Amino acid sequence: MLKVRFRSILALMLALVATFTISCSSATTAATKSAPKYTPAQIEQIQEYVPALEEFRDRMSELQTMIQQRRWVDVGTFIHGPLGELRLSMNRVAANLSPQDKETAREAAKDIYSDLVRIDQAAKEANSQKAVSNFRSVLQEFDAFLNLIPKA
Repeated sequence: MLKVRFRSILALMLALVATFTISCSSATTAATKSAPKYTPAQIEQIQEYVPALEEFRDRMSELQTMIQQRRWVDVGTFIHGPLGELRLSMNRVAANLSPQDKETAREAAKDIYSDLVRIDQAAKEANSQKAVSNFRSVLQEFDAFLNLIPKA
């Protein structure tokens, strides 16, 4: 008699635990899927910086031409001049991204800045191989950064 009661209680407890576990996991999944990553206001705020970032990206072809033509003084001037605001713009966008994307974006901005410093150093040394290598990294990292930005 005691064995039958123990089995019944054990079966009831297992059923309750299974029901509770399934109901909790379904609710979490549903809430995660339906919650938007960004509010319309956040997207609008982020989109304010997109034209400037796209312009910076478009102007990278100018830097590429200067590197190819070995115009080292122009390379340094371009990095410190027109591209001088790039890191600030990228950090402003990164600050408004979702927590998942924020750290990735900040790391990309930091990497781009480091590569631009290396290009500047390569220009001072007239080292075209080093400049080209770091320029390729800038383009890859910049494109990865732009892909993190939510579309309007």
